[in-house]
Amino acid sequence: MSKLKIAIQKAGRLHNDSLKILSDVGISIDNGKDQLKASARNFPLEIFYLRNGDIPQYLQDGIVDAAIIGENILIENGGNSSIVERLGFSSCKVSVAVPKSTKYTGIEYLQGKRIATSYPNTVSEFLKKNNIQSNLHVINGSVEIAPNIGLADAIVDIVSSGSTLFKNGLKEVQVLLKSEAVLAVSSRISEENQLILNKLHFRFQSVLKGRQSKYILLNAPNDKLERIIDILPGMKSPTILPLAKEGWSSLHSVIHRNEFWEIIDELKQNGAEGILVCPIENMVL
Repeated sequence: MSKLKIAIQKAGRLHNDSLKILSDVGISIDNGKDQLKASARNFPLEIFYLRNGDIPQYLQDGIVDAAIIGENILIENGGNSSIVERLGFSSCKVSVAVPKSTKYTGIEYLQGKRIATSYPNTVSEFLKKNNIQSNLHVINGSVEIAPNIGLADAIVDIVSSGSTLFKNGLKEVQVLLKSEAVLAVSSRISEENQLILNKLHFRFQSVLKGRQSKYILLNAPNDKLERIIDILPGMKSPTILPLAKEGWSSLHSVIHRNEFWEIIDELKQNGAEGILVCPIENMVL
């Protein structure tokens, strides 16, 4: 039986988040210490643990069928691999940073400047788009030190919290792109393995929908139902059940997590009581 080959980061935050989403979709992995390849017990899947920077080449060559990878790495080195789904974790930015004392006037500041980066393709494309000519110094690791040792006037690197920049006397001044983990697919995937990937993708979508949503139950007087239904449209419409207490009903619905507190406040103002909110593990539509 054919198995889908999927690559994930060998170590780091993306590694842990990748294993978590695979666990959340019900995939059990036989993974011993220091293994570079492991099989799933209950799904036709083989996992390859690779260096983040090596994954795009494995995708291009068809050695793996798919990968969970940072979008920034795929854009820099991805070739003809395509994104199937954005996964909503391991968010970061690829940004320009300069010494704190520098007066940054906009992207024109970069004209003729020396830029140190680990993302030459991304930076070159950005500069070309903005008609800026700069001198690139490609550095693998410790890019932040370049301005301090006189190697560069600016850097372009990954920014998460910004603490590393601060410690090295730098400030973020321009965002080139925003990135998150994505499920990517090789252009060389077989038809058989594409079907397996479709099943995995469906599971991912169900988990992601659940992570983005909350299940809400509340009690409300019947004369307030119409207004509360307007607040709580749900996936199609709320479920309404009569309560033993005359003139009252129970409503069940789903709300987006980003709208949670605003909706709760509005529900209370319009007569809702006994509001119960529960996390959703999976949501199959």
